[in-house]
Amino acid sequence: MYDKQTGRLELLKFDANGNGKTDTLSYMDGSRILRIEIDKDEDGKPERWEYYDDEQKLVKVGFSRSGAGKEDAWSFAAPDGTPARIEIATMADGKVRRTEYYEKGAIARAEEDSDGDDVIDKWETYDNAGPESRLASVAFDLHHRGSPDRRLTYEVSGAVLVEVDPDGDGKFVLP
Repeated sequence: MYDKQTGRLELLKFDANGNGKTDTLSYMDGSRILRIEIDKDEDGKPERWEYYDDEQKLVKVGFSRSGAGKEDAWSFAAPDGTPARIEIATMADGKVRRTEYYEKGAIARAEEDSDGDDVIDKWETYDNAGPESRLASVAFDLHHRGSPDRRLTYEVSGAVLVEVDPDGDGKFVLP
């Protein structure tokens, strides 16, 4: 599709699987790709959005975890192409409330605003020493101080250590 006034290319429609149905839309500015929307299951709602910068490098990939045809998570790649960060809208409002950070393709930590007040109140750390990521600890800000005041540490043995930081000084102790 071309802009009638400028003659510049605006939209390319593509049938990626060759079944006669358009499943990929490439939004263009002439020969430059702006974004691509992919509807792999061909239900009329995209599941994946790809965004490109001026150098035509992939900047981020949006996806619909809910399957509602609306982006609710965005993945940002590290220089080697593995995920560096994933931002997730945990509620239907599309606002990012959880951010996961990855190292060498495995989740390393996460931060979350679990109550929607725009302040991080949950922190997770992962142990990537083995073949899979394992939740090592989760800390909570139960008193809305802006820092964790309760922490659960998950031992490899299965034991759970519960600690508190009553003063907000970053020093956790057993309750």
